[in-house]
Amino acid sequence: MIRPATIDDVPEIHAMIRELAEYEKAPHEVRVTEEQLRVALFSDTPAAFSHIAEHEGAVAGFSLWFLTFSTWRGVHGIYMEDLFVRPEYRGSGYGGALMAELARICDERGYQRLEWSVLDWNAPTIGFYDALGAERLDEWVKYRLTDEPLRRLAVRATAS
Repeated sequence: MIRPATIDDVPEIHAMIRELAEYEKAPHEVRVTEEQLRVALFSDTPAAFSHIAEHEGAVAGFSLWFLTFSTWRGVHGIYMEDLFVRPEYRGSGYGGALMAELARICDERGYQRLEWSVLDWNAPTIGFYDALGAERLDEWVKYRLTDEPLRRLAVRATAS
């Protein structure tokens, strides 16, 4: 069963974010708190949304996503920040069901893109996305500013 997350799911979502970070060999990078998740997902103006995959009452996995906007298409899309299925539930269709729910939301709301990133070494997940018919965007290079480089750039804006 796939359902929208509720505020009561926040501890499980937080735990799965940590499990995903372990799998991706980056547990030291997780800084999010349960309170931050509560605010991001369940405030009056949520910054993100989440769905839960359940198996006989247990949380099997989740997706966490937010809206994007395409200037070329003129409509919203969804950026899936995280998709995670706990190891004991993998191969049972929960990942595909979570993806299908996001595709359904896109279709229902007229969104024209569902996008995400995957680590280049994660062959099982890449195979999963390829099997869905997802298009690999090899010509795009992803960039990110965090921590000190982000602060240095921000100082330029306040100095001018």
